[in-house]
Amino acid sequence: MRENFGVPSPPPRTPDPVAGDAASVGETDWLRTYQVWKGSNIFFLKGRLIFGPDARSLLLTIFLIVAPVAAFCVFVARKLTDDFPHHWGTSIVVIVVVLTSFDLFFLLLTSGRDPGIIPRNAQPPELEGYEGHNEAGTGQTPPLRLPRTKDVVVNGIIVKTKYCDTCMLYRPPRCSHCSICNNCVERFDHHCPWVGQCIGLRNYRFFFMFVFSTTLLCFYVHGFCWVYIKRIMNSEETTIWKGMAKAPASIVLVVYTFISVWFVGGLSVFHLYLISKNQSTYENFRYRYDGLANPFDKGLFENFMEIFCSSIPPSKNNFRTKVAKEPEIPPRMVGSFVTSNREKSVGDIEMGRRKLVSYDNARASSNGDNRDEDGGLTDVSPDLSRILPPQGLEGSVLHSRRSSMGSKSGSWEISADVLALAAGIGESKRVTISTT
Repeated sequence: MRENFGVPSPPPRTPDPVAGDAASVGETDWLRTYQVWKGSNIFFLKGRLIFGPDARSLLLTIFLIVAPVAAFCVFVARKLTDDFPHHWGTSIVVIVVVLTSFDLFFLLLTSGRDPGIIPRNAQPPELEGYEGHNEAGTGQTPPLRLPRTKDVVVNGIIVKTKYCDTCMLYRPPRCSHCSICNNCVERFDHHCPWVGQCIGLRNYRFFFMFVFSTTLLCFYVHGFCWVYIKRIMNSEETTIWKGMAKAPASIVLVVYTFISVWFVGGLSVFHLYLISKNQSTYENFRYRYDGLANPFDKGLFENFMEIFCSSIPPSKNNFRTKVAKEPEIPPRMVGSFVTSNREKSVGDIEMGRRKLVSYDNARASSNGDNRDEDGGLTDVSPDLSRILPPQGLEGSVLHSRRSSMGSKSGSWEISADVLALAAGIGESKRVTISTT
């Protein structure tokens, strides 16, 4: 039985007004998907390339690769071209240029493509097997709250999947929400700041090839720098220290590549281990399968085949498709107050109760102490001093309210019981304002 995680299927083709599918809809009412994207991604070439919000770090990574290679070609490889017979010295420059080109190619494939983003739901998924009119008894509130986790059987092993409040869906197994890109990513490995992108199902292969090719490039430059120093020692019959003193560019490259190879080389070895176990970096750091069976482990050979030889699934997002522009919500007049997009109505609307809380207060409450153990929002109570007038002004305020409203129905009146309750110690967090 196929489990339903609340992941929406690829959306159907939206009518394109340019193609004449919906001639009645103006062109200004349509936008590209990447223009209304709710994640933190940065798009280039009109949605053809997608990067993370820290895409500028990609320029630093490219500089750290290209600058040492350029110095190697100018100060080392160029002087070694005549030291090998049959023009083999030229191949030193050719090989380093090819390795660098492959390295940059895998870097762009890693950072400029969809890593496996799952589209968000427009509304929360429905509870399975729930019908409000059947389960709600007399005096009972129907269980409208979605469970935080959901059990899924993978290869005979129960795996818990979590509900994402931001994307409003149950994450598939091995999926996680990236707090930097603000997206749920399939087979989430980690967010790499050096490539400015999440590493997931659709770009993990290219990420490993980028790290591995960078390791090979470091070994290559490091080795031929020592060859050049050895050439100076043999030609001038001097010691290694004097040979190093006559090749300062080679010494700088030797130190640079020695430090870099510990980083990218160690990363290559670590990811080779993860591939052999069919784990992600996120699962390894969370000790997800520490002492437990890994339901995704298929054996050493099958694990490597899955990463390097399996077909990459297509993206679930078409960033260039046209979607209808969401209408802007104009400010609303509520009594003598004006509400806008910066002010949200939070609280009960049952029994005619409403609590107005500013946007900043609501956001602080959602990020602060008003979350329950499941991550949901608890009841947010307004500051009574902001709603009720000070003592002594109750009569004048009510009198001015009645005189301005006249005898029209729907005027707000605060009863004496409520004022007495508000002046108390604050035994209750809710105040019911009756309307007539």
